[in-house]
Amino acid sequence: MKRLLTTRLETWKNDPRRKPLLLLGARQVGKTWLMLDFGKQHYKQVAYIRFDRNERMRQVFEESSFDMHELLINLQTQVGFKITPYDTLIILDEIQECPAALTSLKYFCEDLPDYHVMAAGSLLGVRLHKGTGFPVGKVNTMHLYPMSYREFLLAMGYELDVEQLENAAWDNIRHFADRYAHLLRLYYFIGGMPEAVKTFIETDDFQAVREVQLEILSNYSQDFSKHIPHSLASKLSLLWDSIPMQLAKENKRFMYKDVQKGMRARDLEDAMDWLQQAGLIYPTYRINEPALPINAYRDGAFKLYFLDVGLLAAKTGLSVSTLLEKSNLFREFKGALTEQYVQQQLRAECDIAPHYWQNESARSEIDFVFQHNMNVVPIEVKAETNTKAKSLIQYCRKYSPSFAIRCSMNDYKLSTLPSQNGSSTHLIDIPLYAVFLMPRML
Repeated sequence: MKRLLTTRLETWKNDPRRKPLLLLGARQVGKTWLMLDFGKQHYKQVAYIRFDRNERMRQVFEESSFDMHELLINLQTQVGFKITPYDTLIILDEIQECPAALTSLKYFCEDLPDYHVMAAGSLLGVRLHKGTGFPVGKVNTMHLYPMSYREFLLAMGYELDVEQLENAAWDNIRHFADRYAHLLRLYYFIGGMPEAVKTFIETDDFQAVREVQLEILSNYSQDFSKHIPHSLASKLSLLWDSIPMQLAKENKRFMYKDVQKGMRARDLEDAMDWLQQAGLIYPTYRINEPALPINAYRDGAFKLYFLDVGLLAAKTGLSVSTLLEKSNLFREFKGALTEQYVQQQLRAECDIAPHYWQNESARSEIDFVFQHNMNVVPIEVKAETNTKAKSLIQYCRKYSPSFAIRCSMNDYKLSTLPSQNGSSTHLIDIPLYAVFLMPRML
């Protein structure tokens, strides 16, 4: 499988100011595979240490007093070969299981800068150690998300289709729009968890994929239960289970009272924080004034999205026939799945953490907005080809943005929308399967 983050890893490897790299992400998004594959492709040898399965190396790091030359000797003894600068990649995996190893990254940076070190751990476990020896300023960090739709197509063998999308060859893309749309609905079911994608490629069996997804969901529950206090466990489960239902509502704003009658924000703040720290949920905050800087205009309301669209489909219990045959149940949930998909691609492909806009009466809403240079760009999301966008038109008339984007199953198109002050907004229609091109279109 090709992961697009590899390009950034190559830049890291060749940067003379390189620091040890900390690769963050939720469990089972492919961090270990990516590091080992990168090491195999770009180094002569890989020194791999996994702390959750190696008590000896945990002791070595904990007792090292950060004498880095002695620590290097012990690493070499463990892996059985001489670790050399530049052509050996040192991988410290599951680093959250050894706080001393996390702290050692600071000393790799300061005392052994010629050695290439890559570390990975769960978001939750690593963040627990912030403020207690976390190597602030001494590491480069990257975030790995589930596989994007583009990575999914590459894994499925559709390299030429991806090439057409990357080249924005719209005239050619139109001829194959039905194929892109079919593959997108497959992605809604399979999602981007690498094991689920690999299972489908190897078996062509949707039920096998669903079993993998349910196992991942179960593993997550077991994983954060290892860290979370028992008093929070029941509230966390209630919160986790409520998200699909909340996304299925017409107004997708997260409501604490919908988790359980009588629940309020203060009852669930800790559970919300744990799920977010684990990388399993992503809040999208509301603004009611599209001004800069956009973060300053949050008003406290938010929507909650899952880590992965396939896991959301599994959590909801949607069958593959529901998605591919467009049943009534699909029509009920297609808005939620499509919004989940778009925000997931924005984060993974465009490095955008979107907000959303709603007017004071809550009668008009824009699904996502984001800051691009000195502009706030609105995004309207439509699950199919019906692109009536009353809210988007009203928004553009009122605020006169330079650009507005509409994502749907329709083809790419450029047009204009008038505003109240006599200027116009450039309206860009982008197919849902080409969301990753969004920043290039502005």
